[in-house]
Amino acid sequence: MTNVLSRTIEVGGRPLTMETGRMAKQAGGAVFISYGDTMVLATATMSKEPRAGIDFFPLQVEYEEKMYAVGKIPGGFIKREGRPSEKAVLSSRIIDRPLRPLFPKGFRNDVQVVATVMSVDQDNAPDMTAMIGASAAVTISKIPFNGPIAGITIGLINGEYVINPSVEQEELSDMHLSVAGTADAVMMVEAGANEVSEQVMLEGIMFAHEEIKKIVAFINDFRAEALAMGLAKEKLVYVKEPVDAELEAAVRELAAADYRALMRRCCDERIDKESRESLIAELDERVQQALAERFPEQSGVIAELLYTIEKETMRSLIAKDKVRIDGRKTTEVRPISCEVGVLARTHGSSLFTRGQTQILNALTMGMVSEEQRLDGLGAETEKRYMHQYNFPPYSVGETKPMRGPGRREIGHGALAERALLPVIPSEEEFPYALRLVSEAIESNGSTSMGSVCASTLSLMDAGVPIKAPVSGCAMGLIKEGDDITILTDIQGMEDFLGDMDFKVAGTERGITAIQMDIKIAGIDREILTRALAQAKEGRMFIMGKMMEVIDKPRAEISKFAPRIITMQIHPDKIREVIGSGGKIIKKIVEVTGAQVDIEDDGRIFIASVDGTKGDKVVDIINNIIAVPEVGKIYKGTVVKIMEFGAFVEIIPGVFGAGGKDGMVHISQLSSRRVDKVEDVCSEGDVMYVKCIAVDNATGKVKLSRKEAMQEMGLDV
Repeated sequence: MTNVLSRTIEVGGRPLTMETGRMAKQAGGAVFISYGDTMVLATATMSKEPRAGIDFFPLQVEYEEKMYAVGKIPGGFIKREGRPSEKAVLSSRIIDRPLRPLFPKGFRNDVQVVATVMSVDQDNAPDMTAMIGASAAVTISKIPFNGPIAGITIGLINGEYVINPSVEQEELSDMHLSVAGTADAVMMVEAGANEVSEQVMLEGIMFAHEEIKKIVAFINDFRAEALAMGLAKEKLVYVKEPVDAELEAAVRELAAADYRALMRRCCDERIDKESRESLIAELDERVQQALAERFPEQSGVIAELLYTIEKETMRSLIAKDKVRIDGRKTTEVRPISCEVGVLARTHGSSLFTRGQTQILNALTMGMVSEEQRLDGLGAETEKRYMHQYNFPPYSVGETKPMRGPGRREIGHGALAERALLPVIPSEEEFPYALRLVSEAIESNGSTSMGSVCASTLSLMDAGVPIKAPVSGCAMGLIKEGDDITILTDIQGMEDFLGDMDFKVAGTERGITAIQMDIKIAGIDREILTRALAQAKEGRMFIMGKMMEVIDKPRAEISKFAPRIITMQIHPDKIREVIGSGGKIIKKIVEVTGAQVDIEDDGRIFIASVDGTKGDKVVDIINNIIAVPEVGKIYKGTVVKIMEFGAFVEIIPGVFGAGGKDGMVHISQLSSRRVDKVEDVCSEGDVMYVKCIAVDNATGKVKLSRKEAMQEMGLDV
């Protein structure tokens, strides 16, 4: 245990410590990283041999949440961690995205990065800690890697940027910005914001990158020391197997000119995705058949070469000719159509179509008690606004098994949710749980931003009083040497063959969400500035098309949505409303047909499609919790006769609960002398009485018929 390396750097005013040589020594690289009391074990391991017959890099990034990290026992019958939470899935994605582009092109060895969260201090987020640890683990391993990277989170409080804000600071922040990058460039951006300007967002990214450079240098120094101590490994030198020059020349001779002609035709005639893919497939098949006899058993290599030529041709058309595959200008948005109210019985619905990307969105409003319960390592335990995204295989003309949402679906849903969160009314303003579901029923690029637009339309269609409409646009990049072309509203092919997928969503006032992924070694300030400016033009154009259909929330919510009434009672009265074993509340629901939820702080939410049922519940509860008011006149019923007076029920009980009676002393029955109570009243009689005193200690109520009659001007 003497051969252990531990080094510390200060990040955001708190110590970040990395250690290797003590844990997980058989992993390819292992770093135990701590930030405050947050501790993560990050490992990186590579298979000994490349995987044969695949055309992708088999990288797995696993972010493991252990419930013991926050002192919790997992729920469920087996009491152990099961399927990853949404937060864990999103954290895996946020680590994967900046790491993946930095492995060598053509590298096919399996690489598995595992970040196990073992202790959590809520003021020091484990996801960014895990990202730094994962980067360090890969860096000290023998895995070929063009890193390291680092990541931090930036908040914005009173116009000042804050590094890795605490939970308390997050509450005050106008922005939650996560940035990852190398020493030279930004690789990944993820942000949610309260309508901040493009300039504020840009400066936040650049501010984050300056801190990232320091952490990257720290990781490099850590590797150098670890290598000297025998705790790091020399890097594997990966050399991609060269393609046979004769084969490559033959493929290019047969395909290059035809590819260029085909793509020019697609541009000029604006051929749709399906037809274009069919034409490309025919061209590829012709080349394969022409070369099959001359180069046997080389179909896989030929397919890779054809893909390379396709990519080069498309990128050349954009970079040199400024022509896109569908004939659009670089700043042009595809044709847009918007519809609302497309589903008859949903509370709100919309159909948003942009080119060959189409989103059908549905909104459901429910009781606050129907909010999502979160079981994870974070401080947040519930969520009343939810956005979920589905991507069925028919949307791209394919057949695949229909299973639960994958990482991509969860990520797209979270992005759309984050984009709309700043404009969702508070629970006090609008006491509903909201579930938006975006069905990507046709896809050719940027379904996530389509989901943002469709969600805005559904919210307004449902009458949800959002603070402002939100639209989104996805930007692309083709970088050929010093030539930079930024594309507005990218479609699928431009995403797959391009260098950047930069999604920006926001209102007219500013940005609410950003997600950026880079396939090259990062981008600089100039590209970010241009992309943000061009994105604003694009999303404002899209918003204009949306506003032509519906420009503000409907005045009334859907007739199929529940009407929710809220009322506040003293917490001490909750037991009276609920009753023994829930008897009273069950009876209220049974009699009225309304749904009733009672919170621990005394808030009551009453929901019913028929508003009169909710009003009836309010009357019943008010009767149950009512207390006599001194000086108030009541119309009561005599319930008991005694020698010294009569007991009068002034507040009727409901289902055996509540109710209140008081004593009218014989001297208070009349202004005249009364010898016997029975001379004035009998059980069951109705009389007016005035509350003249309430004993707070005993709850006894004193009533006067005499004063009530005098006040009402009646003879007693």
